Amino acid sequence: MSCFGKKMGHLISSLLRFRNKYRSTQKSFSFPFETIENCSVSGGEKQTIVTDLNGTLLRSKCSFPYYMLVAFEAGGFLRALILLLLWPLVALLCCLGLESVGIQIMIFLTFVGLRETEVVSVARAVLPKFYLEDLHPLSYEVFMLCGTRYVVTETPTVMVEYFLKKYLGVHTVLGTTLHVNRYGYFTGLLTERGPLISKGNALKLLLGGDEGYKAPDLGLGDSPSDYEFLSLCKEAYIVPEAKNLEKVPRERYLSPLVFHDGRLAMRPTPFISLVIFLWLPVGFILAITRMAVGVAFPPRYAVALEALLGVKIRVKASPPLRDQQKLGLLFVCTHRCLMDPVFLSLALRRNITALTYSVSKMSEILSPINTVRLSRSRSRDAKLLRSVLEQNEDLVVCPEGTTCREPYLLRFSPLFAEVGETIVPVAMNVRMEMFYATTARGSKSMDSVFFFMNPYPCYEIIFLDPLPQDMSCAAGKSSIEVANYIQKQLAEVLGFQCTALTRKDKYMALAGTDGSVRP
Repeated sequence: MSCFGKKMGHLISSLLRFRNKYRSTQKSFSFPFETIENCSVSGGEKQTIVTDLNGTLLRSKCSFPYYMLVAFEAGGFLRALILLLLWPLVALLCCLGLESVGIQIMIFLTFVGLRETEVVSVARAVLPKFYLEDLHPLSYEVFMLCGTRYVVTETPTVMVEYFLKKYLGVHTVLGTTLHVNRYGYFTGLLTERGPLISKGNALKLLLGGDEGYKAPDLGLGDSPSDYEFLSLCKEAYIVPEAKNLEKVPRERYLSPLVFHDGRLAMRPTPFISLVIFLWLPVGFILAITRMAVGVAFPPRYAVALEALLGVKIRVKASPPLRDQQKLGLLFVCTHRCLMDPVFLSLALRRNITALTYSVSKMSEILSPINTVRLSRSRSRDAKLLRSVLEQNEDLVVCPEGTTCREPYLLRFSPLFAEVGETIVPVAMNVRMEMFYATTARGSKSMDSVFFFMNPYPCYEIIFLDPLPQDMSCAAGKSSIEVANYIQKQLAEVLGFQCTALTRKDKYMALAGTDGSVRP
């Protein structure tokens, strides 16, 4: 034991000496930079700006959540758990001044063995949402006022390049480059450490080297490791750490965030990640129980039992009563989640039939309500809808054709307007605090499981008045006019924005496909 204690003492002493040497090196680049509150941009589009990412453009200095997102979404539960378990070691190294070593460990644990295309997909579909919500309002405002924008960061380029170029209009990203083998897999090693070792040298190489170097007009940083490249700028400002900063409003985004993917709804900080992993076994058992209740009991009883299990349903306005009419009611709903028709059935306290397209076979088997699969053949689907309604069955359709998580409504397919006699618009919204129950890249068979794994999932259902007869196709309106009218009605009730985007646009953005389902 004494021998082991001596070895540990020598190791700690070595680490402390290295830390002191590191800090003394940083002090040689210390300059009395002003804070960003004193920055005024004059020249606008003609000015060049260089910034750091974590702690500068982003409010958070810690990059762990973004590595966790890549590990979880691209690598799975086990890889994410290993990263979480080794986080204390990374945090210790950072406290000892060995940030670059800690970052290299996170990079290795996150990327080794992952296919490059899968990581690129996560960087496009998952990370932008979390980066946008973490933007620092002051530095973002200064950054967007400049015409030419550069970002220098220790974060791997593959993680941040798409986000920075699409949503912040960055011209060049100076990030860490990772090695990919000939089979297209990451080795977890670095090909060029660049900004991880010296942000100043990386910036010099980009802007002309020692001889032809042209200094940027502005530089923004947040820590001593940024002082080197800040000293190479004409003006430099520090972004001090601040708590309780407001998020950048989505209206100020350079490009609107309409679509995003991934299962995690919460930003996975080390603490939140620990909570998620501790919740997983409990949540899975709870999800199976909730699903069993929905399948085993009629809607009128299932509502009360689900409420006891933490599932909330808020219904505003009274659902329409069934009249003695020849055709069933046609409910036209916004589409937020796979469970929309099921919760509409619970709100109505009766069974209904739902139209489906890309729902998995497993979800159809487990569904407590009847489902009818569409073929995406207009004439065939119109006959199918009419046949269901003529049987005096109530029918629910989601004319957007796919889900959207953000406060936008996609274009409504007008087919429903041609077949329904009594059309009832229904505004639906859902709150999922831990997991998303939709995916464009993953397995749709797990959608219902992830929904019910949330501690307190909540549905809000608002019944609108049936479509007036003078706004129907029977009154001479075109099906497109009817669809647009109902879309606008539902958007106003929910406070959402109408778009002309379609299912194809969503799947091209998130998965690189047209969203078609092959038989």
